[in-house]
Amino acid sequence: VVMLCTVLVFTLFGSYIASLVPNTTMGSFSVFMTLLLGIKFIVKPVMTTKEKQEEKSTRTKVIQSILCGIVIGFICGFIGGGMMMLLMLTSILGYELKTAVGTSVFIMAFTAFTGAVSHFSISGGLPDVPALVLCILFTLIGARVAAKFANKAPAKTLNRATGIVLSVLGIAMVAVKFFR
Repeated sequence: VVMLCTVLVFTLFGSYIASLVPNTTMGSFSVFMTLLLGIKFIVKPVMTTKEKQEEKSTRTKVIQSILCGIVIGFICGFIGGGMMMLLMLTSILGYELKTAVGTSVFIMAFTAFTGAVSHFSISGGLPDVPALVLCILFTLIGARVAAKFANKAPAKTLNRATGIVLSVLGIAMVAVKFFR
């Protein structure tokens, strides 16, 4: 709850800062972080357990949640931050990957809405409704298929699959961005 509140506040701040920065800067940062995160999951899989997370004191968990919430919220408002949230939850807060993915998706539902409303109000534009409906539909289908896979897969396989998907996405984004 502490992290969710911090993320939401800083999503608004990130959205405001994003309105002051050129689109190319935001796009380059997103491309780089996607590729980097994909490589991280392949090279160094997250093998944290719930027991290891429970060893932390409540004070440590609250402080880490607030600090990560600030960073994640800013990034969510600035460029969108589902992947960065996953990185923070696994690498800093010590969540196991399945728990981190679920937590990330839950928080992103709120941050994405907050960030979208903020961006629309700052820019004065609205989304393309047919494209929005198609994105929602295929996101729901993809999420259902991915959740079935994730719940059956061992942690190491899930890490590798996440890393491969993010790396391929990052490489594709680099290719599109720099070779157009």
